[in-house]
Amino acid sequence: MSVQHDAVQRADFDQFMVPNYAPAAFVPVRGQGSRVWDQSGRELIDFAGGIAVNVLGHCHPALVSALTEQAGRLWHISNVFTNEPALRLGRKLVEATFAERVFFCNSGAEANEACFKLARRVAHDRFGPQKYEIIAATNSFHGRTLFTVNVGGQPKYSDGFGPKIEGITHVPYNDLEALKAAISDKTCAVVLEPIQGEGGVLPADQTYLQGVRELCDAHNALLVFDEVQTGMGRTGELFAYMHYGVVPDVLSSAKSLGGGFPIAAMLTTAALASHFTPGTHGTTYGGNPLACAVGEAVLDIVNTPELLSGVKARHQAFRTRLEALGQQYGLFDQVRGLGLLLGCVLNDAWKGKAKQVLDAAAAEGVMVLQAGPDVVRFAPSLVVEPADIEEGLARFERALNKLTAA
Repeated sequence: MSVQHDAVQRADFDQFMVPNYAPAAFVPVRGQGSRVWDQSGRELIDFAGGIAVNVLGHCHPALVSALTEQAGRLWHISNVFTNEPALRLGRKLVEATFAERVFFCNSGAEANEACFKLARRVAHDRFGPQKYEIIAATNSFHGRTLFTVNVGGQPKYSDGFGPKIEGITHVPYNDLEALKAAISDKTCAVVLEPIQGEGGVLPADQTYLQGVRELCDAHNALLVFDEVQTGMGRTGELFAYMHYGVVPDVLSSAKSLGGGFPIAAMLTTAALASHFTPGTHGTTYGGNPLACAVGEAVLDIVNTPELLSGVKARHQAFRTRLEALGQQYGLFDQVRGLGLLLGCVLNDAWKGKAKQVLDAAAAEGVMVLQAGPDVVRFAPSLVVEPADIEEGLARFERALNKLTAA
């Protein structure tokens, strides 16, 4: 039985919604795989993936089945009780990673909030109240709560909300000497994205991450990896730390973990987790049965050799074609990133115009993203069909053709 809905349109956003977003002029209403249809019936190919969230595309049958089955059983019971889907997903995440303990919450910002609070609590308990400083990277992004937005290294997001949270410093990414100069025995954590996402799809150097791990060990600081965007198969490994072979103390995961359903997790060791005793941290919806049932279905599909090797093959297909297009149309020379998180770095002539490229692509029926004003970002489904890659990039080429002909 279909439900009759009142008609709404894009103009209703401006009338009813807080204006903190500026959504596209069209309204998507249905998705299947890597294709999306808007209110007018126009079909688009989705290379944005809901900002690296729709890891298995839209309406994947296994996820629809997991959600609907759980919806008929139990939605919410609170953390006064535990539940079977949370226990299953927690066990599988532990079995698949360095972690020994998992904390579930609802968003990347909440997962990072938990990471940062844990780091400060561990340092407080082990070394005393003076060890609370956090070092992060410039141009990093870690969420929008007051704590996480201050740890993020982009003042445009953190300015104008009153006094900044104390004890947070920022150093340039991929610059080990800068970190060496900043780190001290007052540092409780160094927080990094293995690939800076919003900062422009910028991967860490291997030697940099190894050096950061050594500095953290030398100063009794925790190494926290924000894998909200890079986790759950996005790089061709289950988590990006596995690609680098550098193991963090604490890791945040969200976005792709629920394939579109809101869920996030903090992963850590048993010894560190022991500092979060009952009452120290919490969340009403974290680990709810619906989210965890979907998350388990996502993990079961993503954490397989077939899927992960498929990500690497698709990476090559995107990269080869994008590099050729960038040179042919003179917009970008460099395509960087791992797996299916790719950034086309606009050259001097096109700097600052990522939004124009995104808009031109949408007009041709393909959804892409930007990562700052100078990088066009691709974060498609990890199971995007080869035919969709081909057709989507043909549409992207038409957009570049129009842009350069104008």
